[in-house]
Amino acid sequence: MLRNNPTSLRASILAAGNLSAPVDMGVGAGGSWGELAGGAAFAARMSNLRSQSVLVETTSQFEAAQALIQLDGVVRRMVLYPPDMSREHLTFVSELAQTDVILSGDKEIKYSAERTLSKRARPLGGYPSFSGPMETEWILLTSGTTGAPKLVRHSLASLTGAIAPRSASAEPIVWSTFYDIRRYGGLQIFLRAALTGTPLVLQGSQESIADFLGRAGRRGVTHISGTPSQWRRVLMSPAVAAIAPCYVRLSGEIADQAILNRLQSQYPNAKIVHAFASTEAGVVLEVSDVTMGIPSSAIRHTPQVEMRMEQGTLRVRSNRTAFEYLGKDSPPLKDADGFVDTGDVLDLREDRYYFSGRRDGTINVGGLKVHPEEVEAVLNRHPHVGMSLVRMKKSPITGGLVVADVVLRAPAQADENVQALQHDILKFCREELAIYKVPVGLNFVSTLAVAKTGKLIRHDA
Repeated sequence: MLRNNPTSLRASILAAGNLSAPVDMGVGAGGSWGELAGGAAFAARMSNLRSQSVLVETTSQFEAAQALIQLDGVVRRMVLYPPDMSREHLTFVSELAQTDVILSGDKEIKYSAERTLSKRARPLGGYPSFSGPMETEWILLTSGTTGAPKLVRHSLASLTGAIAPRSASAEPIVWSTFYDIRRYGGLQIFLRAALTGTPLVLQGSQESIADFLGRAGRRGVTHISGTPSQWRRVLMSPAVAAIAPCYVRLSGEIADQAILNRLQSQYPNAKIVHAFASTEAGVVLEVSDVTMGIPSSAIRHTPQVEMRMEQGTLRVRSNRTAFEYLGKDSPPLKDADGFVDTGDVLDLREDRYYFSGRRDGTINVGGLKVHPEEVEAVLNRHPHVGMSLVRMKKSPITGGLVVADVVLRAPAQADENVQALQHDILKFCREELAIYKVPVGLNFVSTLAVAKTGKLIRHDA
């Protein structure tokens, strides 16, 4: 946790001292940390929401950033509703979080009555005097692609448990991320920049990857994070060389050896780090040896984090984990010992743990389990493959078959000899995988669907 454990995000930013550091969130959206934090008058204005439960459903990241800074320490509960989350869940989320007010609209964080779906929600009243900070509950939504999301309760302390104070002699940093700050991965980068007073550059909602990379390069971005899927798209972009970071971070998905090698080749002067974190478990650890998997020593000895393997999945206990899922009918987030089951399956080989995939994401091929991510890691190592998605095709005989969609690094290659290229890629798979894991079908596609969370969208055929 940061030194002195500040009681609110706004107080933390003011205490960091570098209020002039710029925050660039796209065309027409930006300012400085000092401008976002505002003065005492604005804090007093927001105090009319004191002790209430507020759902933040803003249009842009700039509006979201302003709301988070101005409301933490004032409201009882703050719910971050991501822009990619279907609005069909808004009533469910609002009722479960016992929302009093829904904030949406422009930079002034105006209340929009027509967007209020909660029976408890009501227009803003007057502006009573500000009476000091309180501990705000931060409610984040899980990033599942189907079904209603789970609401995960954090505090500012649990969200910032992995953020260390910056040394006065440290080299200048300009942070950036491909994540949206209303998701856990993006929020981590937002808080790192805010609490250490460093500049921040974010992608605009309608901004292409190429345009964003160009702007990030002009802003001198030094540290940048994203999912492996986002980074694969960057590596296939003509603007990939527009940035020259000294720190590249991957999280949110399994970082296979292919993506680590390609990033190191593209950015030879950068430190390449893949981190393991989740909304429930918080930031667990990071690996910086440019090798997929986790050294067993890190599982045994990571400061401030306890980890253990149980029934094949990784369990985590630390001061960074969430407290609970909201809702009386929700499942427990932690076991009796306080450990969070991440649901990630790890396999120990030669003193290193390797991620196989999600426990609930396997393909059943005649009673044998296949983790799609394991097959994708092999496909992505083929020199002609840019990225891949492995999915299940239903079979009346085996229950499921493995098929793969592949984006080529040079799409024109598929026009030359499709069958020969498919044969070569499948031969490569057969040399690396058990026969039941080898795709029975291989499709060349121009792109793969990536959710706003930065993760591949997975559907079965």
